[in-house]
Amino acid sequence: MADYPLSKFHFQVDWGGTRLGFTEASGFTVETETIEYREGASPEYHKIQMPGMQKYTDITLKRGMMLSDNEFYDWWNTVQLNAIERRDITIKLLNENHEPVVTWQVKNAWPTKVESTDLKADGNEVAIETLVLKHEGLTVTYE
Repeated sequence: MADYPLSKFHFQVDWGGTRLGFTEASGFTVETETIEYREGASPEYHKIQMPGMQKYTDITLKRGMMLSDNEFYDWWNTVQLNAIERRDITIKLLNENHEPVVTWQVKNAWPTKVESTDLKADGNEVAIETLVLKHEGLTVTYE
């Protein structure tokens, strides 16, 4: 049996709301910021590089718009100054048996942006809405 890379089209998102089908989930980037330092008496004429704090990009979820479904906006409307409904989000890449092979755990997510679909008179696409999330951590587990 040949080994192939994983396909990315079969996934599930548990986001704390109704079980929905998402068309896209992106933004799984973790970065370690760099601290540059040089003491005044150093014989080297350059700075040393040290690992600093971790930085995470925004998570973006996209889905087809459905009649009478306003859950993205309902969650976004909970955002008030220093009072935000935070949720832990789980995104699972699934195999052909619908079993998780990679899991992304997003910690303390909250909506920072909801974007409705664009409208196009000559278009022939599904109406897609977008939810952008800030969060405080991302862990990846390979099953």
